[in-house]
Amino acid sequence: MGIQETQYDGGAPARTPEAGTGVVAIGLARSFGTVRAVEAMDFTARPGEVTALIGPNGSGKTTLLLMLSSLLAPDSGSISICGINPVDDPRAARARLGWMPDTLGVWEELTVHEILAMMGRLYGASKADAAARAHELLKLVKLDEFASRPARVLSRGQQQKLSLARALVNDPQVLLLDEPASGLDPGARIELRTLLRELAGRGRTVVVSSHVLAELDEMADRAVFVAAGRTVSEQRVDDAGTRGRRYAIEALDREALTDALEHAGIEFTLPAGTRRAAAVVLLGSEAEAAALLRQLVAAGVAVVAFAPAAGILEESYLRAVTTSSDPSTRPTPAEEPRP
Repeated sequence: MGIQETQYDGGAPARTPEAGTGVVAIGLARSFGTVRAVEAMDFTARPGEVTALIGPNGSGKTTLLLMLSSLLAPDSGSISICGINPVDDPRAARARLGWMPDTLGVWEELTVHEILAMMGRLYGASKADAAARAHELLKLVKLDEFASRPARVLSRGQQQKLSLARALVNDPQVLLLDEPASGLDPGARIELRTLLRELAGRGRTVVVSSHVLAELDEMADRAVFVAAGRTVSEQRVDDAGTRGRRYAIEALDREALTDALEHAGIEFTLPAGTRRAAAVVLLGSEAEAAALLRQLVAAGVAVVAFAPAAGILEESYLRAVTTSSDPSTRPTPAEEPRP
């Protein structure tokens, strides 16, 4: 499987969904005083897919999500949420949006059920419908046993579940999630992944920003990488082989392993700070990896582990950030966004 990649230079995306579908943002910029949080971001997320938003701290991810969620107006650029401009018509956009911030702000004296029922009422549901929806969502996120407890007693992971339920109150067409897996135990992470895949399978547009890249490997259909306030690349996570990956190889005998790699003409590095008989190689495809493993075994190397050194999105992230930090790949001064 491989990754189809589109590089950006601060202009419009190479591929744009049909008007009125999902999320489309073009040329977004936003400053806070003299700080340019977002300089030139293009972003698309399509219905029926989970789109991962990936970048280092300070890259503008949260600012982008705040603009997409209609909570922050861009200084320049355009946004479409299901064909609606959230700056011109935030009420209509919010009716189609579900927003989960990285921290849950709640009315601490209200019970868990009361919070969700209150949100339903704010979206215009009747008292009975809002209560029924709250009960349904608490079962969905497995918080029904906490329904009558005040929100202040919830753990971090339980708050995340409540925040997700709150984002789903209005049955949104577009779901924007900022670090949704933070504080969740391994079982809850799997449940979250399953739920988001189900929502995408029902035609929802799901956007996830997370530092847990291993989780996104299993969850995302596409990834958009950002750095220094700019979109640097877009990739489909449907083929892990064509871009090349690093593989970590461990053997019982380091000398036998390195001799065999040298004989095969394979460049390798030895991980620092470890006494294990290990080496890391860069291979162009899964077929190359399989061939090398066969070759090592045939040469009598006692291989005890042979696997990708990192997840596919981690590899892609490092590649994207490295490319964006190379001056030769940066926009020229004439391409810089104007204030």
